Amino acid sequence: MTEINTAVAATILSRSFEKQADMLSMLKNAIRLESPSQLPNMQRPVFELFTCMLESMEYRCRFLSGNNSGGQMLAIPCNRQKQQPQQLILGHVDTVWPLGTLETMPVESRDGCLHGPGSYDMKAGLVQAVFAVQTLRELGMNPPVTPIFFMNSDEEIGSHESAIQIERLARVVNRTFVVEPSLGPHGNLKTQRKGVGRFQITVHGRAAHAGLDPEKGISAIHEVSHVIQKLFTMNDATSGTSVNVGVINGGMRPNVIAPECRVEIDVRVTTQQEARRIEKAIHAIKPTVEGTRLDIQGRIERPPLESTPGNQKLWQNARTAADQLGIDIEQAAAGGGSDGNWTSQYCPTLDGLGAVGDGAHAIHEHVVENKLPERSALLACLLMTPALR
Repeated sequence: MTEINTAVAATILSRSFEKQADMLSMLKNAIRLESPSQLPNMQRPVFELFTCMLESMEYRCRFLSGNNSGGQMLAIPCNRQKQQPQQLILGHVDTVWPLGTLETMPVESRDGCLHGPGSYDMKAGLVQAVFAVQTLRELGMNPPVTPIFFMNSDEEIGSHESAIQIERLARVVNRTFVVEPSLGPHGNLKTQRKGVGRFQITVHGRAAHAGLDPEKGISAIHEVSHVIQKLFTMNDATSGTSVNVGVINGGMRPNVIAPECRVEIDVRVTTQQEARRIEKAIHAIKPTVEGTRLDIQGRIERPPLESTPGNQKLWQNARTAADQLGIDIEQAAAGGGSDGNWTSQYCPTLDGLGAVGDGAHAIHEHVVENKLPERSALLACLLMTPALR
């Protein structure tokens, strides 16, 4: 096994920079293959792009069809040693951008940055990852833990189909590296992510004419005003818990007592304990207005990625590798969730190993071009670290 030291890290970094033009070329091709989550048929060409490169490195790629998504792809080396532990490289090919976005957000290299929909979140991370494995292969460095890839196409819409496959993999691998975008201009890694919940509360009242006989009605909107206040009290900045009523729908006409009103709620929590508490509290809400009835649906859909000892060990490995490469990074917490939230429940997980850039889900989305080789080299060094015990 090759031991990573400053000299070896420098060799990896040098080879990575030799590949910068190829990385950019592949990334541009990936961005031009628009892959909105809501259009499953648009995902396959992106999978095929990465499959082609992985197969050239003697990976066997297996495509798993989806029912309501574009499916998933699992890639495992053809010649892997079955007794050797495995490490998972995890990412998604879908984007939030609707089909046709390229007309207004074209792929464009400008001021040292590559712009385009899905560049930062997160096609650049996948490109960096496959080139990291290629670099090690070309340098004759065999990772002590077998790298395998899993790419899905429904992460931006909750990973409802792929979560079960991700959990199965996380149960058997030694560790997971998530190539989601880094955090901030210095490319910080994510050792904590908030858990994410979605809830819907529907209030049922009774309609009546607001002018002729309002006393016969029971206003669902009136009750919703109480529900919102109860939800608001669940916010706790100290613990990092946020409960946001983002959508309200209800009522029929201005002159009708509203018979129904619905609110949609986003919840973010930092720990599993808090996730259980807030979920229980929401489902325990009782009506205040006499005669109304509440229908409460929802749950914490993505558990939080907490700063566990295993996750911290991966961070320490990353810090050491970054020092050897001459890269400055820090660990950070993110408010959004990723598929790393799933894997962290079963194995050590390090997130945010993707591109340095900005503008996820925004019109200024871009990646910093000369950071692509650095990030690829960082992952390559991490892939060479011994298995965690």
